[in-house]
Amino acid sequence: MKRLALTLLLVLGAVQAAQALEFRSVKETGVALYEAPSLSAKKLFVVSRYYPVEVLQSQKEWARVRDATGGIAWIPSAALSKQRWLLVTSAQAGVRDKAGEDGKLLFSVPKDGVLEMLEPPQNGWLKVRHRDGSAGYARITDFWGL
Repeated sequence: MKRLALTLLLVLGAVQAAQALEFRSVKETGVALYEAPSLSAKKLFVVSRYYPVEVLQSQKEWARVRDATGGIAWIPSAALSKQRWLLVTSAQAGVRDKAGEDGKLLFSVPKDGVLEMLEPPQNGWLKVRHRDGSAGYARITDFWGL
């Protein structure tokens, strides 16, 4: 009985951890990511507008984030948007007129491009929009930031 209870607690903890993922996108062009939560800390690199990051921790005016490569840094919280942009991690992401491989290919976005997530994933597909306003459906396996 104790073993069953322990197993249930571990499963619930894993589910809560998975639900706790918080992704945000950079809302300004040329935002620096820092080694520590201070403008006087060492700048690690600069990211562009729409770049998605996973928020690991929030602290006053700063957020500790992870990028698609696994790098961890600090960014001013004011530079983050709740708007969900996704990073293309495959060679290219095909966007179709309907969810499914039988949908007509509307356009493709190359690796490291970004698309805005319009609707949560369903059956391995999600609705996305390009910055130019073009929208459609793409496979979730082509993206980071979900």
